Amino acid sequence: MAPDAFQIEHRYQELPPSFYTRVQPTPLTDARMVCFNHELAEQMGIYTGNPEDWTGIGAGTELLEGMDPVAMKYTGHQFGMYNPDLGDGRGLLLWETRGPDGQRWDWHLKGAGMTPYSRFGDGRAVLRSTIREYLCSEAMAGLGVPTTRALFMVSARDPVQRESIETAATLMRVAQSHLRFGHFEYAAYHQGEEAVRSLLDHTIALHFPHLLHQPEEARYRLWLEEVVTRTARLIARWQALGFCHGVMNSDNMSIIGDTFDYGPYAFLDEFDAGHICNHSDQGGRYAYNRQPQIGFVNCQYLARALAPVMDEDDLRRALRQYETSYNDSFLANLRDKLGLAQPEESDIEVIMDTFNLLQSHQVDHTRFFRGLSTLPSRGEAPVRDLFVDRKAADQWLARYQTRLKKETRSDAEREAAMCAVNPKYILRNYLAQLVIQEAQNGDYEPMQQLLDVLRRPYDEQPENEAYAALPPDWGKHLNISCSS
Repeated sequence: MAPDAFQIEHRYQELPPSFYTRVQPTPLTDARMVCFNHELAEQMGIYTGNPEDWTGIGAGTELLEGMDPVAMKYTGHQFGMYNPDLGDGRGLLLWETRGPDGQRWDWHLKGAGMTPYSRFGDGRAVLRSTIREYLCSEAMAGLGVPTTRALFMVSARDPVQRESIETAATLMRVAQSHLRFGHFEYAAYHQGEEAVRSLLDHTIALHFPHLLHQPEEARYRLWLEEVVTRTARLIARWQALGFCHGVMNSDNMSIIGDTFDYGPYAFLDEFDAGHICNHSDQGGRYAYNRQPQIGFVNCQYLARALAPVMDEDDLRRALRQYETSYNDSFLANLRDKLGLAQPEESDIEVIMDTFNLLQSHQVDHTRFFRGLSTLPSRGEAPVRDLFVDRKAADQWLARYQTRLKKETRSDAEREAAMCAVNPKYILRNYLAQLVIQEAQNGDYEPMQQLLDVLRRPYDEQPENEAYAALPPDWGKHLNISCSS
């Protein structure tokens, strides 16, 4: 192994010791490297001549020189209730590295065993949930959505009790930062003002260095405004793509605006504004149409934690950025999806008319917008065929064509632009389920094939047309819970 193309850091350990506990991974037995992200590894400066060399790291049986595993401590609001007993209950931050391009990466081994923050858990991750996170983090990266990434995945034979007996796996999740809103809640409610200020200064220096030249009284406000703005823009992207996160607890909110912690997620099939993808979310707190509001609520939790070191007026001023940023981003995203390059005041009505149509006729979200993108080259059939009521489709298409007459781009230019924002391929839950079933039988080739498709979601890929098919009846509204 030649881990000399990157620099090793331990910046998180510059925080007060109360923010972490040193823990050694608990080894897995008969571990096997089942998926390795060569493209990402190269970007990170990782030697990939033999991915098997990294199996021991994933299995927790060995550490490279310089690795110093810690479990991070944080708290957070879960389904609206504050929980002081959170932290890395099954994951360890092994080290941080800086690649040849200067980009820094946290290496976080998920499923590494028990920590002081495991509560009643066993510290393990199961194969099913590990595959789901690997698939979706890479799918989101392919879509151009800010996200954590998956470097590699290891499976093992160790039994793990969930609803049934499953087998263990680990995921090497990498990200520019693993700091969460919940870190600030922990600092504020359990460590005091000095800890909040230390965490804030650490975060700005590491991830927002462009703010360091600002005077302190302005720096903190500008930082919070940027965090709020990034969060709002991220959720606007989710909404435009029909992505449901499922567990938007404040401890699952990244301070740098990444999509973080993939559990019971879903991409919409038939459009349903109130879709609840998490079986455990019985009240629908994190339903698709509530995600924008929950994003704001989480920003409020963050702002409340910053009260010891920030002026109340500055907190309110920063929070006001959320609604403006979300609305502007969502409108821009939907104009792009609809091919409207010449803004009109009436565009919001066109957008609402579109979503009302999708809701009323239970039309597939992704197939509709992709079909709309190819109107010039393929005609109206890909859109009309999604409707039982063709008359309703024709009436909407007539209104849409009237709006397009105000556009100045050629049909070909509009089609290319729309195809670049309306994916043909998304990670439908039934596709993930098929891959999981094969992996449980020891075959990971279907997983690799699906990953290859998801890395180019906007391309036509005629050889992979089956991956763009509507889900079969059994594949709609699959029951996904928080169990992992």
